[in-house]
Amino acid sequence: MLNRDDLKGLKLSNPIHLAAVGFGSGLAPKAPGTFGTLAAVPFFYLLTLLNIGWYIAILVITSLAGFWFCHVTSEAMGVHDHKAIVWDEFVGYWITMLPVLILYPGVSGMGVPFIWVAVGFALFRFFDVLKPFPISWLDKKVGGGFGIMIDDIVAGIFAAICLFFMIQFYSL
Repeated sequence: MLNRDDLKGLKLSNPIHLAAVGFGSGLAPKAPGTFGTLAAVPFFYLLTLLNIGWYIAILVITSLAGFWFCHVTSEAMGVHDHKAIVWDEFVGYWITMLPVLILYPGVSGMGVPFIWVAVGFALFRFFDVLKPFPISWLDKKVGGGFGIMIDDIVAGIFAAICLFFMIQFYSL
């Protein structure tokens, strides 16, 4: 449970801090990572309005920006990978959802099959929470903003691979 002392150094008036805490979603008193991932879903729907090339470009940009957002915010808070920092969940979820855009070309916005949005959410949370190797190793051994982001990026890749095969199998 987050309390005021846990949020020492966080300034929501700072746009970098605000982004790092998922526009406030990471401030949920319980399961901030889950709430952060949930907050990433509407942004995913908006991102689907872009073509696949732009979607991938946004993934690269938000990942690189996330290294900085997460580093700056964790330094200000004095805690590496504070629970409230959920930008990594945003990016990890968007990576997870890449197969949907590849396998359903031309589908965008609310036309994206909700079942795959929900399955992608569950898969990403599964890999992010359980942290199978090498995700657990990255989580423990890599520091800074890159360290905060990389385990969720890899969790997103693992979840994306699973989602790709699930869509292939169940969409026959």
